[in-house]
Amino acid sequence: MQNKGAIKVFAIILALASIFQLSFTFFSNKVESNAVKYASNDQAINLANRLSQGDLVKQIYYLDSISKARKQYYLDSMSGEVIFNILLKQYTYQDCKEREINLGLDLKGGMNVMLEVNVVDIVKALSGKSQDPTFKEAINMAVAKQRESQRNFLDLFAESFEKIDPNARLAAIFAYEFKNKGINTNSTNEEVLHVIRAETEGAIDRSYQIIRTRIDRFGVAQPNIQRIGTGGRILVELPGIKDPERVRKLLQGTANLEFWETYSFTELAPYFGDANQRLKDILKAELQPISDVEEIIPDETTSDESLQETEEPALADEIEQDDVISDQSDQAEEASLEDLISTDSLITQAGQDELTREQWTEENPLFSYLSPAYYQKDGQLFASEGAAVGYASIKDTASVNRMLKLVKNILPRSLKLVWTAKHERWQEDNILTLYALKITTRDGEAPLSGDVIVNASQDYDQNGQVEVSMTMNAEGARIWKRLTGENIGHQIAIVLDDYVRSAPNVNGEIPTGQSSISGGGMTVEEAQDMANILKAGKLPARARIVQEEVVGPSLGHEAIIAGLSSFILAFVLVLLYMVFYYNRAGLVADIALMSNIFFLFGILASLGAVLTLPGIAGIVLTLGMAVDANVIIYERIKEEIRLGKGVRLAISDGYKNAYSAIIDGNVTTLLTGIVLYIFGSGPVQGFATTLIIGILSSLFSAIFISRLIFTWALDKNYAVTFGNKLTQNAFTGISLDFIGKRKTFYVLSAIVVIIGIGSLFTRGLNQGIDFTGGRTYVIRFDNNVKTDEIRKSLSDVFETSTEVKTFGPSSQVKVTTKYLIEDD
Repeated sequence: MQNKGAIKVFAIILALASIFQLSFTFFSNKVESNAVKYASNDQAINLANRLSQGDLVKQIYYLDSISKARKQYYLDSMSGEVIFNILLKQYTYQDCKEREINLGLDLKGGMNVMLEVNVVDIVKALSGKSQDPTFKEAINMAVAKQRESQRNFLDLFAESFEKIDPNARLAAIFAYEFKNKGINTNSTNEEVLHVIRAETEGAIDRSYQIIRTRIDRFGVAQPNIQRIGTGGRILVELPGIKDPERVRKLLQGTANLEFWETYSFTELAPYFGDANQRLKDILKAELQPISDVEEIIPDETTSDESLQETEEPALADEIEQDDVISDQSDQAEEASLEDLISTDSLITQAGQDELTREQWTEENPLFSYLSPAYYQKDGQLFASEGAAVGYASIKDTASVNRMLKLVKNILPRSLKLVWTAKHERWQEDNILTLYALKITTRDGEAPLSGDVIVNASQDYDQNGQVEVSMTMNAEGARIWKRLTGENIGHQIAIVLDDYVRSAPNVNGEIPTGQSSISGGGMTVEEAQDMANILKAGKLPARARIVQEEVVGPSLGHEAIIAGLSSFILAFVLVLLYMVFYYNRAGLVADIALMSNIFFLFGILASLGAVLTLPGIAGIVLTLGMAVDANVIIYERIKEEIRLGKGVRLAISDGYKNAYSAIIDGNVTTLLTGIVLYIFGSGPVQGFATTLIIGILSSLFSAIFISRLIFTWALDKNYAVTFGNKLTQNAFTGISLDFIGKRKTFYVLSAIVVIIGIGSLFTRGLNQGIDFTGGRTYVIRFDNNVKTDEIRKSLSDVFETSTEVKTFGPSSQVKVTTKYLIEDD
């Protein structure tokens, strides 16, 4: 056997890598097993008995609740504990959990997310962000109506538009945007609405495809993604999710990438000083505390263009949500200008008397929340020359936004203020930076957008920091060259989804169309997600999560156990049969087969794969092909032995003569798997993944591992047998004249084909929910239920397969069926 040493080294490396990858699953399962023991020990039972006071039903309820709470408490306490040490590297329970093999939705469950694409944003975008009063009022009226109605938003919009002004013409608003779609100033409202509906439907469909692309690039976790009804809702089911927050960011990000010129704070410092003074006068006049500042915001501020919050109200909502999170965690500490003053005695240098905290806040309402970008030199304060105008704690960003809206008239009209996406200066204090962007276009849009990006990837900069590298098309490269050439020595802000991701200083003109996003302490996973989002494309409108639940497995626990038991039983029977039929050679085949499974799961674990039923089907198929390869090899060896060759020579010639048949069968299946992986998605891609890996590992195990064992046995002078008295010459004397009876088989084959074609045209295919769609119901019961029993009962009545899975608590299920799908 040639290259025996290289094959041994490769096998050892692959085995060690598989052991390492599967160790995470072993250690995390060990901790979870201990958690189960801790959750149901004598203390939990005694507490349940005391609370139930002898009532058996209450006792079961309390014991279940107490056990779940104690289990979660144990797992939370172990989250940061080191449970696995190897090669001076320590792994906590959380680390192991992130690297273990996970079961998919059909086996274990996962995360269920309902997304809603904002149709209002789509209509506004189609109108070119029209400021027509009738249009804006109709939008607001339709939004209000939709809160108490199940009707389509566009129908409500058309009704509201007609009600506000029966003589108003939608063509006057949409004619320019729809000029290439047959709409002109003489078009009727019905014609315009027809185009709006078509464009909206197309935008939602693009959102669906973009979200699918993002999720498919998220990993090999076979997702279930489908549109719900004719509205803008999209259902996403993800198995084995360990980081829900990462998924939320991935799904809700619009991938709206923009490149902005910036102001220097030296240009803006006087404006912010005036704003601080003006706010003091406003608050004194109104006698309002800073926390209630939003109550005195005049209505006309909603059209202000100087603050990002006024153009994108959703951003303010997100910041306010950050406030709640920050307040609840009590992790953020204020690092305002007041702290600098108290330590550097800047108040005295400014000629003021010592002030109390309350007095300082009253005299400097803005600077008590926003620390301006000043630095001290030679006992004096100087404004920073960068684009950062100040810093604020996450919990204070909403207050800063509200106050700046009050003094919008003081600030330049070409100023746009945007926060950073994450704390990048004082990371331990949750501090965000406020950047000053410069509006240089007539329409107030960025001079360069992400539409020009043709490729994006996670990379590392010259300092080894994580970044996202981007490549632009020819048009983008031309604009990027102009922007960088005109801003040498200044910063250009890269804004993604209304947050500044980085603001690099331009050192020279960049003619190549290359740029990057770095800084902010990005992790590799965040950079990969950002690159995937940019490559997938920009959502036509923001998608928000309207519902999020943890779902149970599509199959019930009993069905899963039964399926796994049948698989194990069949696998054991195959192992026993190989030993019975091929004697000691069968034992070698069994070792190769178990090695194949070991390698297969090790590779899947290293890829972060999620094991689902289609994946198990791929594994079973590869195991069958691996056994088939051993059978072909052994039969060829037996033929060589019958010809009178010695065992060593027979083994060598048997392997050589079997290669062509084995490789032919496996390569054709491998090509099929590659095609399925490229063009498939979700479960199909999961099946293809395990099939491709399984074929490669089975070839290695069946051909090389078994050959190494035979070589070792012969070198040790061990007897190698390929059968026993019952099987040694089995089937050798059989002679069937297939060619002579070919006409009979022609007729039988023709009959089967004709019946099949006739059945296809008369009865058709029985398509599942994946192809036909269906209805979904969430049903809550008084007590915990078994999904298997519900599935069987409904399938008997509906006369079709029905999907039933746990949805949230064990007493609530989600039923999906295609029964009477065509009947309204």
